[in-house]
Amino acid sequence: MAETINMPKLGFDMAEGLLVRWVKQVGENINKGDVLAEIETDKATVEVESSASGVVLQHIADQGTMVPVNAPIAIVGQAGEKVEVASPSKVESQKSEEKPAPQSTPTTVATPQTIPAADNGPVKASPLARKVAKDNGVNLATVQGTGPGGRVVRKDVETALAGGQTSKVESRPATPITNYQLPVSTEDKIIATTKLRQAIGRRLVESKQTIPHFYVTHEYKMEAVMDMRKQINAYLPDNEKVSVNDFIIKAAALTLRQFPNLNATLKGNEIIQFGHVNVSVAVTVPGGLMTVVVKDADVKSLRQISGEIKAMAGRAREGKVKPEDVDGSTFSTSNLGMYDVEEFIAIVNPPEAAILAIGSAKETPVVVKGEIKIGSRMKATISVDHRVSDGAEAAQFMQKLAEFLENPVRMLV
Repeated sequence: MAETINMPKLGFDMAEGLLVRWVKQVGENINKGDVLAEIETDKATVEVESSASGVVLQHIADQGTMVPVNAPIAIVGQAGEKVEVASPSKVESQKSEEKPAPQSTPTTVATPQTIPAADNGPVKASPLARKVAKDNGVNLATVQGTGPGGRVVRKDVETALAGGQTSKVESRPATPITNYQLPVSTEDKIIATTKLRQAIGRRLVESKQTIPHFYVTHEYKMEAVMDMRKQINAYLPDNEKVSVNDFIIKAAALTLRQFPNLNATLKGNEIIQFGHVNVSVAVTVPGGLMTVVVKDADVKSLRQISGEIKAMAGRAREGKVKPEDVDGSTFSTSNLGMYDVEEFIAIVNPPEAAILAIGSAKETPVVVKGEIKIGSRMKATISVDHRVSDGAEAAQFMQKLAEFLENPVRMLV
């Protein structure tokens, strides 16, 4: 029986996605889990996987069209199976007839509209194409685009690289070098914000304007984690070694099991405590950052957590995240420890109730039983929605988190 593939929803604020290209054409065989199409959202270019096996019977939406979330984009079924070749509006109309609205007023159904491809600057190009071009010094203005509306895609940049194309760099007037100072440009530079940066801005403005934040900071003894990490990594290959952040994700997930109010969301006058503990990790990507999600982090091993984060972060930086990589988070973390940051505060990621900001683990003088010794310390700050929780509960959470970080063997039993 034929199955309809819909535009996936990636995050609570996603309303539509740009169908960049079809990976599987009509008439081609496809297996469940194979990549059917590529879509572009505010966050990244995402591969849409087929939820059924069979043959691609119909493309409902065209390349280069903006499609609302949950609207049909393709039909997959058995070879020779008859399906009605219908426009997206007709499919939506049929659904409306099956489930009539409770009121007698007519219902307007959104349909995909063909629009120009997203343009983050003077050249139409996908986020992945821009990244590949930037990494290899290719001037996108000299690349012939083969995507919808002349849009430059990754394949076009790779073709240009194979042909030996390089970037054309325009000269700019600069101040003369005097007293061994570096040249400084005197021209203003205008940089168009990316869709990702615009989405980050909208969400953070909403968060700060609508969520009453409060913050609690705690300092952790990290000697035990450092020692255990060293012991574990001695038995693992280089590409599977665990990080300090992996320990923190696991510890936070286990602690959240004891503080379900912080693994929650506010909906109207009700607090919904999530049954799963899905911890998101902020990842730096070209043009901003995005979060990838470790599902059920409280029941996974450190090695599983580490492997999943590496794989998802790699896909995020390549602009090839999967829908499940970024969806379903119940609690967020942001770690700037690798940048030698002592401490910072993060903005709550709606609709979640809290986020943990993690600083560097550093060697520092500490007082132990009246004596000054060298110890390893790390500061972390939790930001909490005051409508959901209070300072005392957040402080207790941070104390309980210390029990896992300062006695990491508890995470292994």
